[in-house]
Amino acid sequence: MKANKSYQICSVSVMDTTDPEITFNEDGVSNHVLEYQEYLENIKPDKQKANELKSQMLKELQQAGKHKDYDCIIGLSGGVDSSYLAWYVTKVLKIRPLIVHVDAGWNNEIAVHNIENIVKILNLDLHTVVLDWSEIRDLQLAFFKSSLANIDVPQDHAIIKCVYNVAREFGIKYIINGNNMSTESILPLSWGYDASDSILIKDVHKKFGTKPLNNYPLLSFFQKFIYYPRIVQIKSFSPLDWIDYNKEDAKKFLIKELNWRDYGGKHYESRFTKFFQAHYLPSKFNFDKRKAHLSSLIVSGQITREQALIELKEPLYNKVELQNDIDFFIKKLGITLEEYNEIMETPPRFYYQYANSEKLINRIRKVYHPIKYFLKNK
Repeated sequence: MKANKSYQICSVSVMDTTDPEITFNEDGVSNHVLEYQEYLENIKPDKQKANELKSQMLKELQQAGKHKDYDCIIGLSGGVDSSYLAWYVTKVLKIRPLIVHVDAGWNNEIAVHNIENIVKILNLDLHTVVLDWSEIRDLQLAFFKSSLANIDVPQDHAIIKCVYNVAREFGIKYIINGNNMSTESILPLSWGYDASDSILIKDVHKKFGTKPLNNYPLLSFFQKFIYYPRIVQIKSFSPLDWIDYNKEDAKKFLIKELNWRDYGGKHYESRFTKFFQAHYLPSKFNFDKRKAHLSSLIVSGQITREQALIELKEPLYNKVELQNDIDFFIKKLGITLEEYNEIMETPPRFYYQYANSEKLINRIRKVYHPIKYFLKNK
């Protein structure tokens, strides 16, 4: 982990040296902005290409969905991106999705309200997967004790695997997700680590867990890279990258058309994620994820840098709300205040201090890309 000698903030976005791996050019523009500009120039499809990609996706889905109840799967959290995606796919693209929600035990009331309203108004089928609370609690506590930055891994990992499981169960070959470069192009690698790495999960659980993970949906390396994409042949699309997706416009639309309610922050539909992003990360690591989220909106032209700087002056929590959430967090995980304080005071650790699959993935990529090129040009 690189150390920065002095504080600096990007001249275009609000990313700064709280990302220890950030770099700046001679004009003070960060690598995050430069990478997004490269995306715009070399990767982002123009309108014609986006329409072609959309048409190809629809052709594939319609053909695969013949004589079936569903064309695809959408994971729905109740947040703005997945909620808008559900409407867009259903009403604009005329696709028949099966809605999947993974309940990890931390949903707030607003998220539940949004999910219920969306499936009711859009007349969609909802398949809810409820995780084994004793196991997810034990794993989340293990990650809390690990002092890693991304303690939301157990929940995120389970969502990925559960969506795959449901797709296989229903014989659905396509997953439509709400990932998009307009609202989430910037997220420093130093602020977290890949939630799909089961090797990391197993090592953290081995060191700090107490219960066997008999029911926890663990996504193995083989399943992630071979079984689901190659054998089962499940494919993912991110159609929000093919339209002019604006977060605030989407919120206003959802409020008007689907009786959607705003939960206050990106991914705050989960009380665990809210506490993790708004208190744990800033307090323990000095990482404020708002900087990344706001910077994504700046580079995509949805807000100005000045607006972002003003928002960053607002506190992440008011004192009463924070104390209530700390009390809830402690009670939910089944620990004492003393244990909580001891863990919060433990020095931060980073993913490379635990077993992980990063080196293995990099070695495979070095071999796979030349093979892929050879086969393509044979």
